Amino acid sequence: MAYWLIKSEPSTWSWAQQEKKGVTHWDGVRNHQAAKNLKTMKKGDRAFFYHSGEGKEIVGIVEIVKEHYPDPSDEKTVFVMVDVNALKSLPRPVTLKEIKSTPALKDMALIRQSRLSVMPVSAAEWGIISRLAGL
Repeated sequence: MAYWLIKSEPSTWSWAQQEKKGVTHWDGVRNHQAAKNLKTMKKGDRAFFYHSGEGKEIVGIVEIVKEHYPDPSDEKTVFVMVDVNALKSLPRPVTLKEIKSTPALKDMALIRQSRLSVMPVSAAEWGIISRLAGL
C-alpha cells in the first residue's frame, strides 16, 4: 500500500462533504506532477485529506477505490481522476504549523512542494502524522 496526501479548499470541497458523500471522484487536477501522482495511485492506497487555504490541516483519511480514468471535465483529455472513499476523521487535526515544527517531517512534499495538490507521503511520514493525530 502507498500513502498520499490530497488537498482541497474547504469552501470548494470539505471533509464534511466527503464524509457525507462517502465515495466520490477526485477530479479537476490540472498540474502534470499531481496528475502523474493520480496515475500512480492503486486501489487500496490511503490518502490524508488536507484542508488547504483557510484550514491548512490534515483532517481525514480516504481510500483509493478506483484507479485513474479520464477526467471528463478536461476537454483536452490529458488529465485523470480517481475515486476515493472517506474512511475516518482524524481524532485531532494535524496542522501545517505542527508538520513544519516536526523535524522528522522536514522533507515532506507538503513542505517542499507546497502548491502541489496530490503528493506522495512516505510510510514513516504517515506513521508520524497518524501519531500526531491520535491514531
